[in-house]
Amino acid sequence: MAEEPDYTVYRSRKGLFSRFRRQRPGGLDDLRRERRPAPQRVRKRITVGRVVKWVVLAILAWVLVSFVIFLVSAQFGEHSSDAAEAALSGGSSLLTGSNVLVLGSDARPPDSKEPGAGGPARSDSIMVMHVGFGTVRKLSILRDSQAQIPGHGTQKINAAYALGGAGLAIQTVEQFLGHGLRINHVLEINFQNFPKLIDALGGVDVHLTRCIHSNRFGGHVLVLHKGDHHLNGNQALAYSRVRENRCAPNEDDRARARRQQQVLAAMRDQMVSLGGFARLPLISWAAPQVVRSDMRGPGLATLFFDLLTGGGGETRVLLPYGSNGTELLVSDRAKASAVDYLENG
Repeated sequence: MAEEPDYTVYRSRKGLFSRFRRQRPGGLDDLRRERRPAPQRVRKRITVGRVVKWVVLAILAWVLVSFVIFLVSAQFGEHSSDAAEAALSGGSSLLTGSNVLVLGSDARPPDSKEPGAGGPARSDSIMVMHVGFGTVRKLSILRDSQAQIPGHGTQKINAAYALGGAGLAIQTVEQFLGHGLRINHVLEINFQNFPKLIDALGGVDVHLTRCIHSNRFGGHVLVLHKGDHHLNGNQALAYSRVRENRCAPNEDDRARARRQQQVLAAMRDQMVSLGGFARLPLISWAAPQVVRSDMRGPGLATLFFDLLTGGGGETRVLLPYGSNGTELLVSDRAKASAVDYLENG
């Protein structure tokens, strides 16, 4: 058998400028491309795990965008006065537990038709909240409760806001409740701006156990029948401010406080719903615009997170034992119990 001859294979190295030369058709590169198998694109199968992963990423992106919008909006919001911030007690954390005074102002534009328009604003709603991660306890103080206002004698507690703004209101509430309670943060809400936030939520749902036929608001009367209602921003504002109800002439300020708490609870329910999540960027922009607080963007965001994670819960109302004709009288025992509830649950 003849032996196979030895072959010597020589491979030339590419020239320095070969990559810039134009290759002739039918050259060595064409032969290499013909012999090289075409790459096969493999489509990944759609699985439950992949779908869940993309859904989770989309949700996180939606929340992140909303958080950024919230922080940007907070930069345009109003901050509390220097007097209010000076009256606050420090040394607290919104994650571990803080007392927040919420003041709902009844300020009315000078050109409105409502009584008191253009005058000093009183706090129509006074609430103390103890908030922390997973914990929210709320105490409502009736606006006609008798209190000693520093420098102004004994008056209805809601007069403190008109006489000295949030700073005097903080001092008055601390002195009124006593028993070592300290206010760490303040949240001022102008009810005139509230409709914007409620409309951003898509409205709120409330259930009425009796009909409402209100006093006049800015030239309008609110009439609602017994049962379920979906209220827009202006309707929810009017509902929470009803002072006189022809359907229940004997109602007092306690019924008004319950309506305000019902609206706040309905807002939270709407916010944690699927529709609220879809509107999260709109809500994130509107929320900081309707409040004035000592807290900046991150602090406000933490507060709203605490409110969402702390559950709806009931709002305890600090009830009086009697009145002197115009002012409601609250016992020291009731105040001590209220402070213990806020601080210890």
